[in-house]
Amino acid sequence: MRILISNDDGYLAPGISALAEALSAIADIVVFAPDSNRSGASNSLSLDRPLSVQRAANGFHFVNGTPTDCVHIALAMMEAPPDLVVSGINNGQNMGDDTLYSGTVAAATEAYLYGIPAIAFSQVHPGWAHIDAAARVAREIVERRFDKLDLPFLFNVNIPNLPYEQIGPLTPARLGRRHQSEPVIRSQDPRGREIFWIGAPGACRDAGAGTDFHATAQGCVSITPLQVDLTHKTQLDLLREIV
Repeated sequence: MRILISNDDGYLAPGISALAEALSAIADIVVFAPDSNRSGASNSLSLDRPLSVQRAANGFHFVNGTPTDCVHIALAMMEAPPDLVVSGINNGQNMGDDTLYSGTVAAATEAYLYGIPAIAFSQVHPGWAHIDAAARVAREIVERRFDKLDLPFLFNVNIPNLPYEQIGPLTPARLGRRHQSEPVIRSQDPRGREIFWIGAPGACRDAGAGTDFHATAQGCVSITPLQVDLTHKTQLDLLREIV
């Protein structure tokens, strides 16, 4: 099995190191990740400048671009397509509306658009607590193969920051919803110029049973199958009636 690994926290992040170590026991791995933290990059591509690839002492490739750039370049450089693309393990959750902004999910999504099965892994809380347990869970999920599903698949997985023995079962869940994010924060730099900080994510609005928020709050591992089609099919049918 050939696995391409990427992330959005950068090639030096503990999450990608733990994930690579765990998966190297069951597969041939290749790592292409950003040269620095690109959290929140979503599916952006670097189209205004050339990109370069360097190789770190541990064998990881790092790119001066976004997670999506990394997957693009990796697929161009690999002799054969991987059997699976895995992204993460992210430093904090990617649940509900967060998935739209997540560079971790974006790397997996890019592979999915290329017709390659992909899984995005995140820990629920930042700080890397129990990252080895999360990597062990990630390996077990990869080992399942999901042969009964149509290919390609795209999964978003969130793992509680708990010791391995305390982590609950893998639980299929839909995406929850958040409230509107906190307001933009106005400030000044040391020279008196006005600057802005993007506000924090909003609190959970839809976190009931069946959602990823609910599953992880119970100590379980949430797994959500994603799709790329954003078409509002009900409104499309209504539009056909009125235009």
